[in-house]
Amino acid sequence: MTNPSGASAPNGRTRPSELVWTRSEKKIARKAFDAALNRELEEVVEEAKQMAGRIEQPSELWDLENYLTRRRKEINTKYDSRGSRLTHVLGRLLYEGRLEEEQLRGLGQHLDAILSYKDFLAEVDTMEPGA
Repeated sequence: MTNPSGASAPNGRTRPSELVWTRSEKKIARKAFDAALNRELEEVVEEAKQMAGRIEQPSELWDLENYLTRRRKEINTKYDSRGSRLTHVLGRLLYEGRLEEEQLRGLGQHLDAILSYKDFLAEVDTMEPGA
């Protein structure tokens, strides 16, 4: 299978970075992306509220600050919405259970690439020591 420019990966598949996103595919991807991001941010808010409620010593404020800083960096890295990264981001969100495959229906070739990346992450996870 080739992309519109005629380039393909060695296995004959179109590389995810070479796929062209249609307007409707962009809308589907953005809706799923935003839903996952909002759910994860809601989790952070709830955890921060719980942590704040347990603060008894002034020094424990910095634990909350460290948690929020760490989560902000993780989320900013994970939720990279550039088109060249979107296939991997959505695949990771599927792998983590933050998205359901149904939310990505209508993505055509992108869905195949997203599912392939999700499967890759699962395979890598089982190969890691201690997994």
